Amino acid sequence: MNADRIETLLDRVKKRSKGGLDELAALLIAALLCAGAARAAENAGAVERYEASATVMGSELRVALYGERRGALASAAIAAFDEARRIDALISNYKDDSEWSRINREAGERPVAVSEESFALIEKCLAYSRASEGAFDISVGPLVKVWGFYKGSGKLPSQREIRGALGKTGYQGIELDRAKRTVRFTRAGMEIDPGGIGKGYAVERIAELFRKYKMTTAMISAGTSSMYALGAPPDEPRGWRTEVRDPSGKGGPIEIYLRDESLSTSGSYEKFFKAEGKTYSHIFDPRTGMPAQGTAQVSVLAASALDTEAWTTALFVNGLAWAQKHVEELPRVLFCPDGEACRWLGDRP
Repeated sequence: MNADRIETLLDRVKKRSKGGLDELAALLIAALLCAGAARAAENAGAVERYEASATVMGSELRVALYGERRGALASAAIAAFDEARRIDALISNYKDDSEWSRINREAGERPVAVSEESFALIEKCLAYSRASEGAFDISVGPLVKVWGFYKGSGKLPSQREIRGALGKTGYQGIELDRAKRTVRFTRAGMEIDPGGIGKGYAVERIAELFRKYKMTTAMISAGTSSMYALGAPPDEPRGWRTEVRDPSGKGGPIEIYLRDESLSTSGSYEKFFKAEGKTYSHIFDPRTGMPAQGTAQVSVLAASALDTEAWTTALFVNGLAWAQKHVEELPRVLFCPDGEACRWLGDRP
């Protein structure tokens, strides 16, 4: 209650009490003042939820934030979408003027000087390739094209076409010079493809951005592939609740609570085509040139969205036996073999 309204109320009470305030009137005024102060304090500390979405990198990018100032939440969401568009402009192989498209055009002929951001990201990708024994490989660009998944819905290539694409694939053919900050391809026709890390990288950068904006509670999701939970919602201290489907149908949805953690999922059902009675997924084994077989879905949980997205692809390709053998070295994994119920690997509760 503001001062003008209080003064008006006092004047009315004085007139009715012939110039003085009796005890009842004084108590009434005190009660109203206390109620007004309580409401003001409540409104000042009210936490609200703000949601927004935008189409970036060919997927719906969604953010949900909690905070006391709606304007600040809206500003953070706008900054998040701007950051995702900036990353897309940097690494997209669908944009001719992106830095990664320039690398693909020129690195087969000479070393190409690149930004520190691109250099660090490619360097990280090569580390994933080594750790996964080549199952994750950003040099799959030629394979993506020969299988018709680049700007298309897929097609069955000939064995000759596959062999030709394999000759242009292999992370060992990507040479980095840290001192000069350059990228060079040792094989003509090589192309790097951000499809296995782009959304995870965007989600990770947005999480960092939200921290700079002093946001403590947020969920970021990029399509169905990657999400990151910052803090926990006000009504759920366990974290942000999400579900992972069981593609086999032998188990119900797996409930997961995320708090300062990322979840990425890769599934053969996401993008595929059928030819000659067989189903072919968009997730390739870069070492054979063929779509990976035997895995229906993989979900990975870790602190880094870049880690989770890269490892879902690597584990999908390498399969259950490889994942079980290396479980002590891996993030937390929910593995779903073809036709079987999903199972946690390691000690995830």
